[in-house]
Amino acid sequence: MAEIFNWTIRTNTIKITSKELEERLTEKGWKVERIPWFENGFFIECDQLLSKTVEHSLGYFFMQNSSSMVPPLVLDPKPDEIILDLCASPGAKTTEMAGLMNNTGVIVANDISHVRLKALRGNLQRCGVLNTVVVKGFAENFYKTGLKFKKILLDVPCTASGTMNPRILKQTREEGKRYLSSLQKRIITSATQCLEEGGTIVYSTCSLEKEENEAVIDYAVKNLGLKVEKIEVKNLPTQKPFFEGYDEAVKNAVRIPFSERTEGFFVCKLGI
Repeated sequence: MAEIFNWTIRTNTIKITSKELEERLTEKGWKVERIPWFENGFFIECDQLLSKTVEHSLGYFFMQNSSSMVPPLVLDPKPDEIILDLCASPGAKTTEMAGLMNNTGVIVANDISHVRLKALRGNLQRCGVLNTVVVKGFAENFYKTGLKFKKILLDVPCTASGTMNPRILKQTREEGKRYLSSLQKRIITSATQCLEEGGTIVYSTCSLEKEENEAVIDYAVKNLGLKVEKIEVKNLPTQKPFFEGYDEAVKNAVRIPFSERTEGFFVCKLGI
């Protein structure tokens, strides 16, 4: 008997509609189920490695955890807008935003190394993304460019403990969390300096650690003058954030709990 795999994918609407993709995959005999909080996302059950399929090679879909699809939905990019994706590689959220923008406007996609940018460029090319400018630089120093944006996606480097990967959980140490928390605070400071008046930052991690989530938002509220806005994504399973010892505004952030279908994620919408 063939091994059965469970996957989560997002339709690349630049190349195909979700209806067309659903029909195409269903014809293969796969079990295809829509993600309740995103019409372009699917839970897939099949006996194939999706990365080996023609549809993947053609860029008809992106393999992406269902939790990872949420930050762009919260940022809500529109056609013809100019967006900053400050920590962009490997491009799951970048390509999602490009689809939401109908491949119009401009996404400035930044990351720190040639290796990471190679992965980002490869995914942009496979998905047919034409509205994205790729730049290389340290996110914490990006403010030095003097560029300003109305919307900024800030999916920061983190421990990734929300994936519940045994190797990652074993390697997560207190000193690592402290280092990343410090880096995340420097990055959100940089992002704030790039934000236009009345603009929006969506901060996210795939971490379960308070140091990387609530503590960073508490810092942003108390030191950067940011305000935390409520998040409403219909049918999204969420948990309340930790707020004891933090600013009351942290309550408006959300945690997406780890489950068979979702990685643990933290998402916060901030304004100035």
